[in-house]
Amino acid sequence: MHEEISVGARTRSFTVVSSGTPDPEADLLLVFHGSKQSGQGFRHFTGYAFDALAAGGRTVVAYLDGYRGNWNDGRAPSGFPARVENVDDVGFARAVIGRLASSHGVDPARVFAAGYSNGGEMVMRLLHETPDMLAGAAVYSATMPDAGSFEIPGPPQQPVPLPVLLVHGTKDPIVPYDGGRMSGLAEHLLRVGGTTLSAPDTAAYFARRNLINSPPQTERIPDASAGDRTRLERTDYREPGRPPVRLVTVHGGGHTVPGPGRPPRILGHISRAFSAAQMTGDFLGLRHG
Repeated sequence: MHEEISVGARTRSFTVVSSGTPDPEADLLLVFHGSKQSGQGFRHFTGYAFDALAAGGRTVVAYLDGYRGNWNDGRAPSGFPARVENVDDVGFARAVIGRLASSHGVDPARVFAAGYSNGGEMVMRLLHETPDMLAGAAVYSATMPDAGSFEIPGPPQQPVPLPVLLVHGTKDPIVPYDGGRMSGLAEHLLRVGGTTLSAPDTAAYFARRNLINSPPQTERIPDASAGDRTRLERTDYREPGRPPVRLVTVHGGGHTVPGPGRPPRILGHISRAFSAAQMTGDFLGLRHG
């Protein structure tokens, strides 16, 4: 169901997927698409895998639409309109939560966020600027900006330990797995600037925010499908009493969201050995299915 909502002087839009009448106090998953996409476009891009999390009526999935295809994600050097015009995407997310708490009965204490690429950067902004708004997060094909590239308004917020899932391909042609700057062509086309941490350093960064001091445990994930030219590895940061952090490394994977989607070949290989949407639901404890 397509909806619109006013945020400041702008009318914003989003798509809600739910199964009939949601259970009282249902979970809410906010989904943030990548650059030059829309919520509906991301549904198609991922083969509608995230829609399945709404089955059973215990989770509502909301696909938010960025401003002119982008999110104001906090990367200060970027030059796309959402950043240049300082669009209030944090206020947009908050407004959607309020609307769906009223219309669908979602539990404001059970709000989760998932984002791909530019949308993943937006999720990381929410984790820093409004951590009390979320109960957990998942990020695909995005890494944490370094301190010199990350800028959010207001005084620094006290970190709130939250479960965080990260999924990243080692052959990502847009956001390098090893961190640093994006390719010159990608920076030009997407108007993105700044440098980022590597995917492993991003996982370690969020583990520190969760006060996890134990060393990570890494293991290979047995391949569930043959011939997709990828290999999977899972690194878990866990400690009793602390929310976990997990990095799924897709060796040979591109700038994609593993699962049934069919991204353009220019983005690299997609793994079909697992569904990132299903893993997100399981890892974050969404009450789905």
